[in-house]
Amino acid sequence: MKVDVLGYLSSIDEAGSAAAAAERGGYDGWWAPETQADTFLSCAVAAERTQRIELITGIAVAFARNPMTVALQANDLQALSGGRFVLGLGSQIKPHITKRYSMPWSHPARRMREFILAIRAIWRTWEQNVPLDFQGEFYTHTLMTPFFNPGPNAHGNPKIVLAAVGPLMTEVAGEVADGLLCHGFCTERYLREVTVPALARGAAKSGRDLSGFEITAPGFVVARDGEQEIAAGVDFVRGQIGFYGSTPAYRPVLEVHGWGGLQDELYALTKRGAWDQLAGVIDDEVLHTFAVIGTPEEAVAQVRERFGDVATRATLALAQDIDPARRAALLDSLRAAAG
Repeated sequence: MKVDVLGYLSSIDEAGSAAAAAERGGYDGWWAPETQADTFLSCAVAAERTQRIELITGIAVAFARNPMTVALQANDLQALSGGRFVLGLGSQIKPHITKRYSMPWSHPARRMREFILAIRAIWRTWEQNVPLDFQGEFYTHTLMTPFFNPGPNAHGNPKIVLAAVGPLMTEVAGEVADGLLCHGFCTERYLREVTVPALARGAAKSGRDLSGFEITAPGFVVARDGEQEIAAGVDFVRGQIGFYGSTPAYRPVLEVHGWGGLQDELYALTKRGAWDQLAGVIDDEVLHTFAVIGTPEEAVAQVRERFGDVATRATLALAQDIDPARRAALLDSLRAAAG
């Protein structure tokens, strides 16, 4: 199991130092989220400041872009990083696509499948110097002149991993992607009962199995020493669970546990603008079902127990001032999980 860290960035200036710190800390991968800084620019800065660590867009909002622009950015980052780039894609939800990005939204799973296939068709044109002829329901790419063709990438094409929650998008990941980024708003039960079977169905559509397929474990982890530090992490995670739980698209995760009514309650709070009350609705049963909480050693043991036989990657943000030898032992313990 590879061990990654998610770099919450408030500005692009932080990307280089954050990725370099992750590399010094012994992590295998560094995710650049698309929140307050551009995920592709973050990875570009990080590529210049690191030598070993994998750099992952975690995630790039696909539907805010088009396959051609993403294919080119990913190709550039693969070259810049020396083959260490992983293209992490996600759909976001309809209000963000239509209201924040002013882009079209329809049939997200079908659109994402086509988005990824279009990227691969573009890369194939550059790699093999064959005509570009991708004609789909949502995207059409039929023009590639030599002036705009960068040619084969010396490091090969990057892997594509897809963030998914619902079964349809998860099937798309199994069919056309190289890996699945499990959303933080996921539980062990949902992963085993819904996600893994959906991945298998998707893989069957393309006539392949899931050998070599990467699955990143859900990421609500509080791994801290001291009661105050753990309490602060728990408060943050309660808010995150409440925030995501208020979104109708994530209701199926709650329904697996018989908590569909919780989504109604959370959603009603958001409609009243009571965002600061979401965390208070998340009781301890829900909290501990979604989150791994404890000292670093306890957290690592829980991640291994919950996901060690399923996931091939996990995210674990340890305190920066933790003893280096202790951190190395913790990361090695996770790497020893079967995956």
